[in-house]
Amino acid sequence: MFTKNNKSSDTPTPIEQTKVAPAQDAIRGASSKPAARAASIICADMKINGSVTSEGALQIDGTVDGDVSATDITIGASGHITGEVKAEVVRVKGRIKGSIRARKVELETGAHVKGDIVHSSLQIQSNAVFEGQVKHAEDPLKDTAPKAAASVSNESKQPLASQGPSASYGISPTAS
Repeated sequence: MFTKNNKSSDTPTPIEQTKVAPAQDAIRGASSKPAARAASIICADMKINGSVTSEGALQIDGTVDGDVSATDITIGASGHITGEVKAEVVRVKGRIKGSIRARKVELETGAHVKGDIVHSSLQIQSNAVFEGQVKHAEDPLKDTAPKAAASVSNESKQPLASQGPSASYGISPTAS
Protein backbone atom coordinates (compact mmCIF):
# COMPACT_ATOMS: atom_id res chain seq x y z
CA MET A 1 0.00 0.00 0.00
CA PHE A 2 2.62 2.55 1.04
CA THR A 3 6.22 2.30 -0.01
CA LYS A 4 9.22 3.88 1.55
CA ASN A 5 11.53 5.85 -0.71
CA ASN A 6 15.11 4.79 -0.14
CA LYS A 7 16.73 7.76 -1.87
CA SER A 8 19.56 9.08 0.26
CA SER A 9 19.86 12.36 -1.60
CA ASP A 10 18.14 15.39 -0.03
CA THR A 11 18.69 17.61 -3.08
CA PRO A 12 15.80 17.70 -5.53
CA THR A 13 16.30 16.40 -9.05
CA PRO A 14 15.94 18.87 -11.97
CA ILE A 15 12.42 17.53 -12.61
CA GLU A 16 11.46 18.12 -8.96
CA GLN A 17 12.91 21.64 -9.11
CA THR A 18 10.66 22.60 -12.02
CA LYS A 19 7.63 21.30 -10.12
CA VAL A 20 8.46 23.17 -6.89
CA ALA A 21 9.58 26.54 -8.27
CA PRO A 22 6.32 27.43 -10.11
CA ALA A 23 4.29 26.49 -7.05
CA GLN A 24 6.40 28.76 -4.83
CA ASP A 25 6.16 31.58 -7.38
CA ALA A 26 2.38 31.19 -7.52
CA ILE A 27 2.16 31.42 -3.73
CA ARG A 28 4.34 34.54 -3.67
CA GLY A 29 2.32 36.12 -6.50
CA ALA A 30 -1.03 35.34 -4.89
CA SER A 31 0.01 36.82 -1.57
CA SER A 32 0.84 40.15 -3.22
CA LYS A 33 -2.52 40.43 -5.01
CA PRO A 34 -5.46 42.26 -3.34
CA ALA A 35 -7.82 39.33 -4.01
CA ALA A 36 -5.75 37.10 -1.72
CA ARG A 37 -6.21 39.37 1.30
CA ALA A 38 -8.42 38.28 4.13
CA ALA A 39 -11.35 40.47 5.14
CA SER A 40 -10.72 43.14 7.74
CA ILE A 41 -13.04 42.71 10.72
CA ILE A 42 -14.40 45.32 13.10
CA CYS A 43 -15.50 43.20 16.06
CA ALA A 44 -18.72 43.66 18.02
CA ASP A 45 -16.90 45.20 21.02
CA MET A 46 -15.23 47.88 18.88
CA LYS A 47 -16.42 51.45 18.24
CA ILE A 48 -14.77 53.69 15.63
CA ASN A 49 -15.33 57.45 15.45
CA GLY A 50 -14.20 58.51 11.98
CA SER A 51 -14.08 57.21 8.44
CA VAL A 52 -12.94 53.70 7.54
CA THR A 53 -11.38 52.87 4.15
CA SER A 54 -10.21 49.50 2.86
CA GLU A 55 -9.05 48.25 -0.52
CA GLY A 56 -10.37 44.77 0.25
CA ALA A 57 -13.33 43.20 2.00
CA LEU A 58 -14.63 44.56 5.29
CA GLN A 59 -16.82 42.86 7.92
CA ILE A 60 -18.39 45.24 10.44
CA ASP A 61 -19.87 43.75 13.59
CA GLY A 62 -19.15 46.78 15.79
CA THR A 63 -20.09 50.47 15.57
CA VAL A 64 -18.72 53.02 13.09
CA ASP A 65 -19.64 56.70 13.36
CA GLY A 66 -18.35 57.90 10.00
CA ASP A 67 -18.20 57.00 6.32
CA VAL A 68 -17.15 53.48 5.27
CA SER A 69 -15.56 52.65 1.93
CA ALA A 70 -14.27 49.26 0.70
CA THR A 71 -14.55 46.80 -2.17
CA ASP A 72 -16.97 44.47 -0.39
CA ILE A 73 -18.73 45.44 2.85
CA THR A 74 -20.79 43.19 5.10
CA ILE A 75 -22.56 44.71 8.09
CA GLY A 76 -23.20 41.89 10.56
CA ALA A 77 -26.31 41.56 12.74
CA SER A 78 -24.61 43.48 15.57
CA GLY A 79 -23.08 46.09 13.22
CA HIS A 80 -24.14 49.76 13.32
CA ILE A 81 -23.00 52.47 10.89
CA THR A 82 -23.87 56.15 11.00
CA GLY A 83 -22.59 57.64 7.74
CA GLU A 84 -22.25 56.88 4.03
CA VAL A 85 -21.44 53.31 2.95
CA LYS A 86 -19.72 52.99 -0.43
CA ALA A 87 -18.59 49.73 -2.08
CA GLU A 88 -18.96 47.43 -5.06
CA VAL A 89 -21.09 45.06 -2.93
CA VAL A 90 -22.89 45.90 0.33
CA ARG A 91 -24.63 43.24 2.44
CA VAL A 92 -26.61 44.51 5.42
CA LYS A 93 -27.76 42.37 8.34
CA GLY A 94 -27.39 45.12 10.96
CA ARG A 95 -28.21 48.85 11.03
CA ILE A 96 -27.23 51.79 8.82
CA LYS A 97 -28.26 55.39 9.33
CA GLY A 98 -27.01 57.08 6.17
CA SER A 99 -26.78 56.55 2.43
CA ILE A 100 -25.56 53.45 0.57
CA ARG A 101 -23.82 53.68 -2.81
CA ALA A 102 -23.01 50.30 -4.38
CA ARG A 103 -23.32 48.29 -7.54
CA LYS A 104 -25.02 45.47 -5.61
CA VAL A 105 -26.98 46.04 -2.39
CA GLU A 106 -28.50 43.22 -0.34
CA LEU A 107 -30.72 43.99 2.66
CA GLU A 108 -31.02 40.72 4.51
CA THR A 109 -33.60 39.65 7.08
CA GLY A 110 -33.23 41.80 10.19
CA ALA A 111 -31.53 44.71 8.41
CA HIS A 112 -32.54 48.29 9.32
CA VAL A 113 -31.56 51.02 6.85
CA LYS A 114 -32.60 54.64 7.26
CA GLY A 115 -31.20 56.57 4.31
CA ASP A 116 -31.00 56.66 0.54
CA ILE A 117 -29.70 53.85 -1.69
CA VAL A 118 -28.06 54.36 -5.10
CA HIS A 119 -27.50 50.98 -6.79
CA SER A 120 -27.25 48.90 -9.96
CA SER A 121 -28.81 45.87 -8.29
CA LEU A 122 -30.99 45.82 -5.15
CA GLN A 123 -32.32 42.86 -3.19
CA ILE A 124 -34.50 43.27 -0.10
CA GLN A 125 -35.39 40.13 1.85
CA SER A 126 -38.49 39.75 3.98
CA ASN A 127 -38.42 41.40 7.41
CA ALA A 128 -35.75 43.90 6.34
CA VAL A 129 -36.64 47.50 7.20
CA PHE A 130 -35.82 50.31 4.77
CA GLU A 131 -36.76 53.98 5.03
CA GLY A 132 -35.51 56.30 2.31
CA GLN A 133 -35.25 56.82 -1.42
CA VAL A 134 -33.96 54.34 -3.98
CA LYS A 135 -32.27 55.34 -7.21
CA HIS A 136 -31.04 52.96 -9.90
CA ALA A 137 -27.84 54.03 -11.66
CA GLU A 138 -25.58 52.35 -14.21
CA ASP A 139 -22.53 53.44 -12.20
CA PRO A 140 -23.69 54.29 -8.68
CA LEU A 141 -20.15 54.90 -7.45
CA LYS A 142 -19.71 57.92 -9.75
CA ASP A 143 -23.16 59.54 -9.74
CA THR A 144 -24.16 62.29 -7.36
CA ALA A 145 -26.33 61.46 -4.38
CA PRO A 146 -30.11 61.61 -4.80
CA LYS A 147 -31.74 64.90 -3.90
CA ALA A 148 -34.10 65.15 -0.96
CA ALA A 149 -37.80 64.99 -1.82
CA ALA A 150 -38.46 68.63 -0.81
CA SER A 151 -35.70 70.06 -3.02
CA VAL A 152 -36.79 67.98 -6.03
CA SER A 153 -40.39 69.14 -5.75
CA ASN A 154 -39.36 72.82 -5.41
CA GLU A 155 -37.07 72.70 -8.47
CA SER A 156 -39.48 70.82 -10.74
CA LYS A 157 -42.60 72.84 -9.92
CA GLN A 158 -41.89 76.17 -11.58
CA PRO A 159 -44.99 78.19 -12.57
CA LEU A 160 -46.03 77.78 -16.19
CA ALA A 161 -46.32 80.98 -18.27
CA SER A 162 -49.89 80.11 -19.36
CA GLN A 163 -51.09 79.99 -15.76
CA GLY A 164 -50.17 83.61 -15.01
CA PRO A 165 -48.81 85.14 -11.83
CA SER A 166 -51.59 83.80 -9.61
CA ALA A 167 -50.32 80.20 -9.90
CA SER A 168 -48.60 78.97 -6.75
CA TYR A 169 -46.44 75.84 -6.35
CA GLY A 170 -44.18 74.33 -3.75
CA ILE A 171 -44.36 73.22 -0.18
CA SER A 172 -45.11 75.72 2.51
CA PRO A 173 -43.53 75.14 5.92
CA THR A 174 -45.85 74.29 8.78
CA ALA A 175 -45.36 75.48 12.32
CA SER A 176 -45.06 72.76 14.91
